[in-house]
Amino acid sequence: MKKFNLSATIDAPKKNVWMALWEDASYRQWTSPFMEGSYAVTENWKEGTKVLFLAPGGSGMVSMVAANKPEQFMSFKHLGEVTDGVEDTSSDKVKQWAGATENYTLTEKDGKTELNIEMDISEEWEHLEKTWPAALGKLKELAEAGNQSPITVIAEIESPVEKVWEYWTAPEHIVQWCYASDDWHAPLAENDVRNGGKFKTVMAAKDGSYSFDFGGEYTEVAKHKVISYILGDGRKVDVHFEKNGDKTRVIETFDPEQTNSRELQRGGWQAILNNFKKYSEKNS
Repeated sequence: MKKFNLSATIDAPKKNVWMALWEDASYRQWTSPFMEGSYAVTENWKEGTKVLFLAPGGSGMVSMVAANKPEQFMSFKHLGEVTDGVEDTSSDKVKQWAGATENYTLTEKDGKTELNIEMDISEEWEHLEKTWPAALGKLKELAEAGNQSPITVIAEIESPVEKVWEYWTAPEHIVQWCYASDDWHAPLAENDVRNGGKFKTVMAAKDGSYSFDFGGEYTEVAKHKVISYILGDGRKVDVHFEKNGDKTRVIETFDPEQTNSRELQRGGWQAILNNFKKYSEKNS
């Protein structure tokens, strides 16, 4: 195994670079030069947790988040392989490179970020060295786009995809979960779930002080797989439903608006998704 190093100066603050690196939507984009459709299954990149780096067919690498210092340092320890969904951390083949590390260090100066990447590479993976410049170029582009890049929220739901789809799309269920906190509710939901169909959910404070309509038009509907739509203000939203046995992973990616901070928007959408998770699991 040998050490591989590369670096880039990115015209964006550390915060933007960190989000581009690890938010689901942008992660899928900058890793696409390695394998189109690449993705990661994580527990929000929490230190000490397992992470799967996978290709579309479900094969790839099983690793651990060895360190996570937000906007400063991320380190992975690679443990083994995943083949057709089966993890291998003990075969002789895996033992030859298990324990390899991959580190990302961010340093900011005058509004720009120096990103340094260091990793152990076995002979089997040396071909990826030629692909890294393209991936790094995509990452730089995403980070420098800054606040225009999409935001992603995720929930792992202990319920089969058929039930999750029903609870997500049926108006009688939408009104039970489509709000961020207990002092709000959704008194009305209308939903025509088809390409070109429209939807509207009324979200209102329970004390009657404020309400608004959340609505748009569907651009893609693939049952039990994906829902895409455009909001009234032109922003795009994609919702993916990934089946995992009797569990379902819901990945919601949306264009941010420019009035509220990204953190506030992410928090609000995540709160609603968490409410959906709670309702789905309670009624499954």
